[in-house]
Amino acid sequence: MTNKTIPDLILSGDTADVYFSRTQTILAKEGLDPVVAMEIFPGRAGILCGIHEVIDLLRVAAPDAQVDALDEGAAISEKEVVLRIRARYSAFGLYETALLGMLAHTTGWATAAREIVAAAAPVPVISFGARHVHPHVAARLEYAAIVGGCIGCATPAGARLAGKEPSGTIPHAMVLIFGDTVRATQAFDQWMPREINRIALVDTFHDEAEEALRVARALGDRLWGVRLDTPSERGRVTPDLVKEVRARLDQAGFPKVKIVVSGGVDLERIKLFKATGAPVDAYGVGSAISAAPPIDFTGDLKEIDGKPIAKRGRIPGITNNPRLKRIDLK
Repeated sequence: MTNKTIPDLILSGDTADVYFSRTQTILAKEGLDPVVAMEIFPGRAGILCGIHEVIDLLRVAAPDAQVDALDEGAAISEKEVVLRIRARYSAFGLYETALLGMLAHTTGWATAAREIVAAAAPVPVISFGARHVHPHVAARLEYAAIVGGCIGCATPAGARLAGKEPSGTIPHAMVLIFGDTVRATQAFDQWMPREINRIALVDTFHDEAEEALRVARALGDRLWGVRLDTPSERGRVTPDLVKEVRARLDQAGFPKVKIVVSGGVDLERIKLFKATGAPVDAYGVGSAISAAPPIDFTGDLKEIDGKPIAKRGRIPGITNNPRLKRIDLK
């Protein structure tokens, strides 16, 4: 059986810890296939993400299961049960690795994004982290960042998962090929659809404030904003640089041109920009989200054929969580 949202590599069990597939073989030989209840919970608090993907997998693997779960994007506490599955073990036991991994990585990213977004508020944050992870998981990273509160992301695949349009305009490579920031921005303006914001990258060749004024004069009202992405070799984007660019744009008659800051933006730098009153209109954040560690999730069997059970250190039987909602797998 295949499902366009769940790769065959997962459905086949190739990504599962091998002892789960060996367990399936042994139980089948022994004629054992009880109805079990598994509860899944996190090792620390965070923002839950990955539930939708988990449900997609269960719809294929265990369509008759009884599933209760918290909502995608819910704030969760340490050891809170976020997912309960009741079904025959053969229906989903092979997928424990996948279920935990889907939740662990995306919840880690969503939690990091929420912290960044909260620090930046009310200034919006866009996820630029796809370049820091393997492309197989890039879409899930950017989807998780949006679940965590980012207003958008850079890749079409990530944006599609979140029901949004991708964000992004001009890379340094394009400016370098044109040999001039204004020419590159004018070409973008000429060939890209009008619904895409015109945002000029202004740190490639000359002083950022000078380049900002050049593109503003060339595009006029069509220019939505400028992006400052000064590299670490040049001291990165500083609060004083943002203030200077804002002042020079205002003085030249371009108060509506917005300033986007990217390049090594993390929680501490956002706090610095806010504390110093730097007039940032949006942040592009990459590795501060993409490098966030996963939040460990654990799956425990708590019932076997209706009998409460648990490994040592855990309490046998179902854990009450009134926040759980019944999920329709049909």
